Amino acid sequence: MSIIKTDMPKAKEIHKTKIRAARKSKLAELDIEFQKAIETSSDTAAIVSKKQALRDAPADAAIDQATSTDALKAQWNSGILGDSPYTS
Repeated sequence: MSIIKTDMPKAKEIHKTKIRAARKSKLAELDIEFQKAIETSSDTAAIVSKKQALRDAPADAAIDQATSTDALKAQWNSGILGDSPYTS
């Protein structure tokens, strides 16, 4: 039996902070892509969609629904955020 308990509300906030940190450089890269697309009159819909997914990531319902640290770690969306900070 473990006597150490995880403060899940705090863990969720830390997780959201990690998401925000991971998305920062990705949003900057997409801003550059967006500017280049505008300059060449290219379609920007895909870029806008990727940026919105990054903005929405900290509000993912799976974060609020997580009841354990393992569930919280599993929620990391490596498809949009890149490698998980939880892997060794």
